[in-house]
Amino acid sequence: MCYNDNGDYMKVSIGVSNRHVHLKEEDFKTLFGNDAVLEKKKALTQPNQYASNSLVSIKTDKSTIENVRVLGPLRDYTQVEISKTDAYKLGLNPPVRNSGDLQDSENITIIGPNGTIAAHNSCIIATRHIHILPEQLKQYNLEGKETVNVKINGEKGGIITNVYLKAADNSFFEMHLDTDDANAHLIKNGDIGEII
Repeated sequence: MCYNDNGDYMKVSIGVSNRHVHLKEEDFKTLFGNDAVLEKKKALTQPNQYASNSLVSIKTDKSTIENVRVLGPLRDYTQVEISKTDAYKLGLNPPVRNSGDLQDSENITIIGPNGTIAAHNSCIIATRHIHILPEQLKQYNLEGKETVNVKINGEKGGIITNVYLKAADNSFFEMHLDTDDANAHLIKNGDIGEII
């Protein structure tokens, strides 16, 4: 169990993550042009992460989803994160994975204003996860745990299982869910869950 100093369940704020794309520099240049710069639209809660002004379309033989936001900064790999609902529309069956774990993931075409890329092994459904500092693992009695359960209160509350702990320096303590998980429990950005 995860308790705070008062003996209550540890509370964690929740961020809802819509479909989005991470790009490596080579692919960004192909999509937006050699002189393009990934410009910040707004900061995200995780330090140094931001939503950019750049939008792409993601496409399969079955369907296309337009206006998918590119998140920054640029990475050393290209990754498309979608929900299962998006996957049905696109005719895909992407695995549920932690970010960066792309082996044998789905292929998808990414279309930008200046070009198109065939992004092989790039499309996943992101795991439910909590960003946490290494020292917070010890503080909250979570050392050695890979996953936790999180209780959601409210009209369509429930227990969300298999929530991965992603410990890294310079993290903001927050749980990330995709839109399918959030909609199922009527969760919005800033709502609070309890690690149990």
